[in-house]
Amino acid sequence: MADAKIFDQPLYPYRWHSDQDAAAPVRHPVVVVGAGPVGLTTAIDLGQSGVPVVVLDDNDCVSSGSRAICFAKRPLEIFDRLGCGQHMVDKGVVWNLGKVFMGDSKVYEFNLLPEDGHRRPAFINLQQYYVEQMLLDRLRELQQEGAPIQLRGKSRVSAIGQHDDHVTVEIDTPEGSYDLEAEWLIACDGAGSPTRKMLGLDFVGRVFEDNFLIADVTMEAEFPTERWFWFDPPFNPGQSALLHKQPDGVWRIDLQLGWNVDKAEEKKPENVIPRIREMLGEDVKFELEWVSVYTFQCRRMQAFRHKRVLFAGDSAHQVSPFGARGANSGIQDADNLCWKLKLVLDGRAPEGLLDSYDAERVYAAEENILNSTRSTDFITPKSEISRIFRDAALGLSRDHDFARPFVNSGRLSVPSTYDGSALNSPDGMPDGPARSRPGSPCPDAPVEDGFLLDRLGGRFTILAIGTSAEAVSETAISADLLEFPASAELAERYGTGVYLIRPDQHVAGRWASFDAKEIGAAIRRATGNMS
Repeated sequence: MADAKIFDQPLYPYRWHSDQDAAAPVRHPVVVVGAGPVGLTTAIDLGQSGVPVVVLDDNDCVSSGSRAICFAKRPLEIFDRLGCGQHMVDKGVVWNLGKVFMGDSKVYEFNLLPEDGHRRPAFINLQQYYVEQMLLDRLRELQQEGAPIQLRGKSRVSAIGQHDDHVTVEIDTPEGSYDLEAEWLIACDGAGSPTRKMLGLDFVGRVFEDNFLIADVTMEAEFPTERWFWFDPPFNPGQSALLHKQPDGVWRIDLQLGWNVDKAEEKKPENVIPRIREMLGEDVKFELEWVSVYTFQCRRMQAFRHKRVLFAGDSAHQVSPFGARGANSGIQDADNLCWKLKLVLDGRAPEGLLDSYDAERVYAAEENILNSTRSTDFITPKSEISRIFRDAALGLSRDHDFARPFVNSGRLSVPSTYDGSALNSPDGMPDGPARSRPGSPCPDAPVEDGFLLDRLGGRFTILAIGTSAEAVSETAISADLLEFPASAELAERYGTGVYLIRPDQHVAGRWASFDAKEIGAAIRRATGNMS
């Protein structure tokens, strides 16, 4: 069970603030709506860099139930940059391996991180309430260090008004309503986003009819720390199932139910327990911790920026849970947005730089929706031909490697490479490794005294591998210098040359040798200062 039921405790209770008695609405640089994983990540990232931020949430504690549990390598690297990644890895269940079953027999297994030389694993499993608690702990640490972050619980945003240079926000509290102004508002208020509805905006995309049962159970079991996925298992014939291990002896069980079910009935313990007992066996003792029945959607807003309101996480896009793309992509939204917003607030970049947030993260959302839709169509075939293809792919995969890429039990979350982004410079190393081309997230690698990604992030950096370079300043942007010899891992992942790395650890440009003029132009391009 969760430590002392942290989701029942008011961790950020309502407190009166002087803004409530101000004669005129007080203006803040940034207001974040929503204190879930994406909202807290956004607040920490901005506050850690000195941007004043107010977080508003209509709740006063972390989420109940496990909800998101799979946190991928890239978000863990982002959490490292924000100062809380190690706590999550220490508490979480680390895994790299997965197995796919058809019926009661294993089809094949896979390793999501077969390569050595990375600080972080492919995934950890960690209940969302722990992630939120650890983000809250980090936020409080930053507050004690003087970071300008405010978190206001029991503060529900009830109205929003758009203006040329600010957003007005009406807030309901236990002691009445008051107004604020924000230069920028970031909506991280979830799939049902009241912010989105208040602005009259909606999603485009698909809604799926299949229903799935999530049951988090506590039990003592000898199952290995792996992701197990079944097609047509004997305990859920004609459907699918998923099993994941979480901390504290909690296991996530996901059972496909099919169409046209009575959700209220399916959630009743007297109906859930027999299903789980049939899966686990009569001798396994377990207790239910959390149960939910859900359908899912693969949809997104047409744009993530609407004047001075920016949308991130589930408020901007939704995908099926297969592939763990929801919370992971939302955290990467924050990672993409915060450094750009800071430059704009500091006057070192034009407001148009925020259009690149929209372009890059819509691109990423489309990629996630495509993969999520394909996973769902494979897991739940919509025609007899689709089912025949799926079963043939599964059957061939037992003995033939060529068929395994066709098996789709949920293509698992990987970071997007922003190919074609307006912030990318032309590739000056076209023969360099494809995995580190402009737009790509930086691959980690071991370096002296640690790992490369621990030395990058939060600022522009010139990375020189096996060659020399110099620090560069351009349009009030200083790019720090890191130089490393071309070790085997760095040479394989980057080659020999010079890289310009963005504050979110994505490659802005690369060249075979140092050229201050080229790098200066790349900094201007990456900050929207080309005019």
